Amino acid sequence: MLSVIELLSALLLLAGALFFFAGTVGLLRFPDVYTRLHALTKADNVGLGLIVVGLALLADSWAVVIKLLLIWLLVMVAGASVSYLIANGALKRGIRPWKQ
Repeated sequence: MLSVIELLSALLLLAGALFFFAGTVGLLRFPDVYTRLHALTKADNVGLGLIVVGLALLADSWAVVIKLLLIWLLVMVAGASVSYLIANGALKRGIRPWKQ
């Protein structure tokens, strides 16, 4: 039988996967580069955070938990940097944000 920690971990992993799916849907459905970047970056950061917490619950040592948190931090910094560069490049090319 599953323990409470294993069940919580599985739920967090599933929730993280759903956030990744939502980010992908936003990438495909939103009208311009800026809203697509926003949807993808936010959903992926939250999704990865949930997955890291779910995996950290099952980790054998604090060293593994710290490594998972450092990976999450690195991905957040890289995602924000790349999103900024893409949005800045689009703005310099004259691509204006979508308006209704």
